[in-house]
Amino acid sequence: MKSSHLVNFFYFCYMKYKVIKDKEQYQQYCESLDQLLAARVDAEVQDEIDLLTLLIETYDAAHHTFADRDPIALLRSFMTDHHLQPHHLVALLGVSKGYVSDILNYKKGLSKQVIRKLADHFKVRQEAFNKSYPLIRNR
Repeated sequence: MKSSHLVNFFYFCYMKYKVIKDKEQYQQYCESLDQLLAARVDAEVQDEIDLLTLLIETYDAAHHTFADRDPIALLRSFMTDHHLQPHHLVALLGVSKGYVSDILNYKKGLSKQVIRKLADHFKVRQEAFNKSYPLIRNR
């Protein structure tokens, strides 16, 4: 084996991140991304964030993890995965408790601003939250 091929081989074997192959690895990468986003970001960390985001989005697209979920079911799933309560959404979205309650109970739709904030926070495309879903109307 040529020395350049050997170097490439060893580099590949010791890469920190690889293509996501299963749900467990997906969860680990999501947790790593959350930790990186909470840390102070420099150029090296930003490259790592960009790579993890790309790997996670690629896995999501290939496995249609959001395709069958309405935006509120997806939001509830993210809340469970990230151990968030409705009061956390109040602070995250900058909206009232009543508005969060109405969203989670299918009484109000998601505004464009809320969609942007959710997509940014959970590191998904806005399309994941920008879908129509039935609202429950008061009688």
